Amino acid sequence: MPPRAGCFQQRAEIARLRSAVGAGGTAVLGQVLTGMGGVGKTQLAADYTRTAWAVGEIDVLVWITAGSRAAAANGYARAGVELLGADPGDPDWAAAAFLAWLEPKSQGTPCRWLVVLDDVADPTDLDGLWPPDSLTGRTLVTTRRRDAALSGHGRRLINVGLFTPGEAAAYLATALAVQARTEPPDELAALADDLGYLPLALSQAAAYLVDAGISCAAYRMLLADRARVLAETVPDRLPDGQSHTMAAAWALSVDHADRLRPAGLARPMLQLVAFLDPNGIPAGAVNSAPARDYLRTGGPLSVAGNTGDDVTADQVHSALRVLHRLSLVDHEPDVAHRAVRVHQVIQRAVRDTLSRPERDAVARIAADALTAAWPGVERDTELAQVLRANATALARTEEDALHHPTVHALLYRAGNSVGVAGQASAAADHFQRLAATARHHLGPAHIDTLAARHDLAYWRGAAGDVTGAVADFETLLADRLRVLGPDHPHTLTTRGNLAYWQGGAGDVANATAALKKLLVDRLRVLGPDHPETLGTRHDIARFQQRGGDGRTAAAELRVLLADRLRVLGPDHPDTLATRHDLACWRGEFGDVAGAGAELSGLLADRLRVLGPDHPDTLLTRHHRSRLRGKAGDVTGAVADFEALLGDVTRVLGSDHPQTLDVRRNLAYWREDAEVVTLLIRPGRNDHHGRPAPG
Repeated sequence: MPPRAGCFQQRAEIARLRSAVGAGGTAVLGQVLTGMGGVGKTQLAADYTRTAWAVGEIDVLVWITAGSRAAAANGYARAGVELLGADPGDPDWAAAAFLAWLEPKSQGTPCRWLVVLDDVADPTDLDGLWPPDSLTGRTLVTTRRRDAALSGHGRRLINVGLFTPGEAAAYLATALAVQARTEPPDELAALADDLGYLPLALSQAAAYLVDAGISCAAYRMLLADRARVLAETVPDRLPDGQSHTMAAAWALSVDHADRLRPAGLARPMLQLVAFLDPNGIPAGAVNSAPARDYLRTGGPLSVAGNTGDDVTADQVHSALRVLHRLSLVDHEPDVAHRAVRVHQVIQRAVRDTLSRPERDAVARIAADALTAAWPGVERDTELAQVLRANATALARTEEDALHHPTVHALLYRAGNSVGVAGQASAAADHFQRLAATARHHLGPAHIDTLAARHDLAYWRGAAGDVTGAVADFETLLADRLRVLGPDHPHTLTTRGNLAYWQGGAGDVANATAALKKLLVDRLRVLGPDHPETLGTRHDIARFQQRGGDGRTAAAELRVLLADRLRVLGPDHPDTLATRHDLACWRGEFGDVAGAGAELSGLLADRLRVLGPDHPDTLLTRHHRSRLRGKAGDVTGAVADFEALLGDVTRVLGSDHPQTLDVRRNLAYWREDAEVVTLLIRPGRNDHHGRPAPG
């Protein structure tokens, strides 16, 4: 829920909302607050929600920022997980379970719930996602739309307009009185009229009056002068129903903020955050090297400029506090992942002050900032989700800029982040869209279009369509040979992935042969110590083992491990992967105890380097649990797999191949434990003639 606005104004809509929600005779007490941006819909919803919770009218509150269908569904899924213990790896089922739970209860004490769907952009996003009719439930929606679909099925449409003249003047007087300021009532009334009684604009004006220490009359003169300039230089129709006077209010506030210490930083900071997710921007992005470098230059429209010295983290913090003081952003430094929030109306107004070349430049700098803030290893899953949301917001408004002159690396990083998080199908969908947009902007033969096709093929295979991945890589290889030539690193990468998925499809012999030919070329082109060369050696060893030559594979892996330790270091994910395979094969050769000990050591390192939710960490737990069972500790193996199943389901999903493997192993060792108990033979380890799952 957003923080409460300063000097929240009691207004007519509050009484209308309470009256509508409290009225009986309708099964759905779902209210839809509609209106232009900046009229205070979200604050009205938040005020109603806080009051209802404080007086004990509701037992369960779910607040969802529902700017898209996916956001609404994800909010329901999270509620299903937290309230009902639903399977977190199956968000569709978790969302459906939560909606079903909201249905009227036929027995027992009814649960009083409130679901708030804030900032719905398209009513069709809620098709099939409206909370059910319930005499004990309430639904509250905020939106700028007024579609007929919003008022159907007993829902009541409450149009939230501007402040009344009295409400507007009262708001200004209250906001000034908090700072021991008074102004003539007629001047306050005139200022409210100048700003069209828009709550967001009035909050800007009040903050300016307090911070600048000028009179209401002086501010109105500045406002009129700036509005005349804007009327001469910008189109007659402004976005979001703004007048030139409203736009002038934003401009004056930004000018004033930019003159405050640290001078020249507030404007470029506001320009930067105007391109990112209004619901929360991570501190790491606004404090990244690209962001600080942009602040150092002063941005394309800086008035005061700055000395050109490096911008420090303290100065970044100070610039955000200045913007917060003037109600241009909400800055919550203690909420690092969503440290900065900014109203969409302000974002749009700021973006529209930029020329097209300036806008494109700032958009790519914002993308640079997100990329710089993205950790190499995504240990923090919440941060990764916020970064992806910011990438999506930027791409939604600035697709052209992120495709010229090349596809920005952020678009690849965001898609691969989805895949690494275990959502391979979603990653494939992302790259299918990226391949299409890259083809549209840059052409089918552009290196970036080919790169998007490569990642699409990879995640298609990871999602289970191995045959499709092989076909995609075969077509891509032909195109990369034609466009880039046989020795280009991208061409070599495609050959490696084609062989990998051919082996995954069961053609181990041809895959091994292809990888050996690739190794010769990579040694020649890249050299023996290049990470890709080392990776090819690892893949060859893996397929040798699958082909039945495990001892040769293990011998080559031991040599490879020494090389990876020397070249990459002990904590590199590739070094850890080689240790994992060596330990597993040691167990296959009969040294179960030694292999288990190695995997335990590796698990500690992967937890430290990659974090508990990384798929590689989960894989190490999987194999260590198997070896525990093979060593005779069947009860311990069952306990391990039970704990692991919950984690892989949450992280990777219920249909992921690794999750299915864990389920098979759990079933196997549970059956083994039952047989051992019946035979009263502790330590039995012949698996009763059954091969253990892999």
